[in-house]
Amino acid sequence: MAKTKSTKSSPINYDIVGTISAVLDQIVLVSFPSGTLPEQYHVLTSPENQKVRLEVFSYHRHNTVACLSLSSAELLYRGMKIVSTEKPLIIPVGEKTLGRVLNLFGEPQDEKEPITDAPLIPIYHSPPTYRAIQTSTEVIETGIKIIDFFSPFPRGGKIGFVGGAGVGKTVLMTELLRNITGKHEGVSVFAGIGERIREGHELWKHLEKTKTLDKTTLVFGQMNENAAVRFRVAWAAAAIAEHFRDNLKQNVLFFVDNVFRFVQAGSELSALLEVIPSELGYQATLESEIAAFENRLLPTAGGSITSIQTIYVPADELTDPSVATIMNHVDAVVILSRSIAAQHRYPAVDPLLSSSESIDKDILGEAHYTAVTTVKEMLSQYKRLEHVVTIVGERELSGKDQIMYQRTKKILNYLTQPLFTTELQTGRPGVYVPKEQTIVDITGIINGQVDMVNADQLLNIGSLSELGIINK
Repeated sequence: MAKTKSTKSSPINYDIVGTISAVLDQIVLVSFPSGTLPEQYHVLTSPENQKVRLEVFSYHRHNTVACLSLSSAELLYRGMKIVSTEKPLIIPVGEKTLGRVLNLFGEPQDEKEPITDAPLIPIYHSPPTYRAIQTSTEVIETGIKIIDFFSPFPRGGKIGFVGGAGVGKTVLMTELLRNITGKHEGVSVFAGIGERIREGHELWKHLEKTKTLDKTTLVFGQMNENAAVRFRVAWAAAAIAEHFRDNLKQNVLFFVDNVFRFVQAGSELSALLEVIPSELGYQATLESEIAAFENRLLPTAGGSITSIQTIYVPADELTDPSVATIMNHVDAVVILSRSIAAQHRYPAVDPLLSSSESIDKDILGEAHYTAVTTVKEMLSQYKRLEHVVTIVGERELSGKDQIMYQRTKKILNYLTQPLFTTELQTGRPGVYVPKEQTIVDITGIINGQVDMVNADQLLNIGSLSELGIINK
């Protein structure tokens, strides 16, 4: 009979005993006797220190496995005895996780008691089958004018905030978390992958202040963690969201900040494993890793996962392979522009580059579809005329072009908006604008109802009613 020592959550099999043969930064090579290799994804530990956590990643020659180090390298040394828990990484799930801040292992990071009475499940699951997937055309209202108008996204769909550093991706995500979690009937799960610890702490406090923390689970693997932790925390958060969807039949809002850091962590590990890279140095498994993660975040008949993701763009290059791969999986794209941010126009969204698969008359209705397609045409003309105005001035335009140019400028100014998330920084109280109000206001601007109003008066307002203009 096998000699087994166990705890409530992680039995340890002393029949599968190996020895660390090399520690290569975050990759640890463990040698085992012939015929006793542990399974892939199983967690290994040390009998002398169970804080040691190694995950079996791949198999080498001579009965050696390459493991991802999920704990500090200071705990490891050559010759250390290693045993198998015979389980993959597990994490607590369910209602007990709401209002809590957890790490990859489900350990509390909010100075509260450990979660001891919640179900424990592996972080690895298969995506829903084709038969189980059930899509919806119901569009989620965000209260942010420029997103609701240009990039509407469906319940159970995905929206990506795409941009370089410092253009407002995290601010927009936090605003959405604040605006739609309060009205959302289900729960929210937030995955912090490779971002700043300060931002995670600010988000936690912001959720406490807005009284939405009790409907939200936060899982963090921040930038101070090693690549293996940052790589796996996405799976852990996805497992929690899937449990709410599949077992508790709830609609889940799944926030990810930042998906690029997930790719980056995988690239770091690939380099340490000496795998031949593909284009621009990314791992050869880039597309399959992204697909394995994104395909878990789908709606089913019992519940849905609506995903809001930030996507960092290296060097502001939208054609970067990692960005292009991620964008293939989202239903709506919000492109944030550094040049617009430099003009202090927030949210710094480029409406011409932003898009949505929900821009369809049958989904949006006649009024919204007509307005958004008209504004897209006006923006294209506006971009062309901007060069003329810069050189010879607006007065040199024809009368028709002058009217179109001014109306488009007013629409762009109207689409700026004070956010609740930035109230302390800007001194302006945030506003929530219903989608229908946005459509009515923009239609009014297109039809000339504000032709006598100076364009600057439309900057950072909520609706046109603030200017005493009542649209019909």
